[in-house]
Amino acid sequence: MKDTNAVKSTSLFELDGNPSLGRALPISLQHLLAMVVGNTLPAIVVANTLGDRISPQTGVYLIQAAMFIAAITTFLQVYTLGPIGARLPVIMGVSFAYIPVIQSIAATDAGLPGILGAQIVGGAVAIVVGLVIGKIRRFFPPMVAGTVVITIGLGLYSVALNYMAGGGNPEINPNYGSFANWGIAFLTLAIVLICNMYAKGIIKLAAILIGIIVSYIVAVALGMVNFDGVANAAWFTLPKFMPAVAAIDGGGLVFPGSAVATMVIMYIVNSVQAVGDLSSTTIGGLDREPTDKELSGGIMANGVGSIIGALIGGLPTATYSQNVGIVAMTKVVSLKVFKITALIILIAGFIPKFGAIMLSIPQAIIGGATVSVFAQITMSGMRLITSDEMSVRNTTIVGLGIALGMGVTSINEAAFASFPDWFNMVFTSSPVILATIVVFFLNLILPKKSIAEEQAEREAMEQGE
Repeated sequence: MKDTNAVKSTSLFELDGNPSLGRALPISLQHLLAMVVGNTLPAIVVANTLGDRISPQTGVYLIQAAMFIAAITTFLQVYTLGPIGARLPVIMGVSFAYIPVIQSIAATDAGLPGILGAQIVGGAVAIVVGLVIGKIRRFFPPMVAGTVVITIGLGLYSVALNYMAGGGNPEINPNYGSFANWGIAFLTLAIVLICNMYAKGIIKLAAILIGIIVSYIVAVALGMVNFDGVANAAWFTLPKFMPAVAAIDGGGLVFPGSAVATMVIMYIVNSVQAVGDLSSTTIGGLDREPTDKELSGGIMANGVGSIIGALIGGLPTATYSQNVGIVAMTKVVSLKVFKITALIILIAGFIPKFGAIMLSIPQAIIGGATVSVFAQITMSGMRLITSDEMSVRNTTIVGLGIALGMGVTSINEAAFASFPDWFNMVFTSSPVILATIVVFFLNLILPKKSIAEEQAEREAMEQGE
């Protein structure tokens, strides 16, 4: 007699679901398109900062290394290796959050060897944080984790809108803010919303992919797509052991103290962000909070991935919030989908022309496709926050964290001109860092008070006690 319990589910909405390739591939491509620009941009920024201190070939390789390490770290997360990996539907990639720190190190004599050396130490610290996260998790209740998530979402809005306007530096991009960019961006957004709200089945699930494909065809017809990068890209490349360092001074990592200290702080903050992203993933896709084991494995996988990345020229990694948003939007959590995405990312690392095609998608289209995803991230953060009591104490902590975190990146840099560079590098470069620090310490310092206790205090005041 056949054991029906042994039949594997083909659902897209279960972790162990084994959907057909035809059903899984569109969602996998969505995840790929959501992360590919963000994954390569930090490498482009670093290559531009280093300028002629590295060869053009090394600059191109940094982009390919970003694809390699994104695939490796994502595989670590979905397959796991002993205690390493969360076994959750997450996509890893090179992180935007590290760009200010990386740029500051790249501008010094330490250059890329200093970035990669500091990254190894930071990755080791992330592994330690992952090992002890179960013991310190109580310091990151839903209110704190939710504030981190909502700040991530709010901080990404400017990224999406900048993409919608055309992306890049407005001073050197003559088409920045053009009607064509805004038009194609809103076309993408409209298609995504129509597919997501009115369609059913795979069309609904692949709303972002369909929006990108249709808008890309329109952009090609309008002459908005530049294929020069595709023509000039090589067909095949292999990962190399510390090629970027070898290209500069013949080998050897360096570990400058200030670079290491700043990178360590960033990795600790990023580990807190990972708690938020993993929490947002499980709440948005699985309707539960992550276990201590999942958080520990996820953070350790990021640390291991970053160390491996440093050895092959890849930059620091993190969980990708935009992909978390896709999980929350589609509810697709089958690990098979994410394994396929990781495989495609890996293939892109071996074939530069594949990545060049992905990069030929106008940033306005990427912005139009991801702005709704970032909105989902923000709402996931709100769900986390409101799962705690909305007492005056808690709303004060959350409000101050978001206000200071978002506010510090909204004012002119001259406001912090009297502060040392390391302070600006750590506290004013990202809204997530300051918001995390504020809510973390206020939650420890301010006395715990429930709504009932606060109501009792008010009643006592009315009675004159």
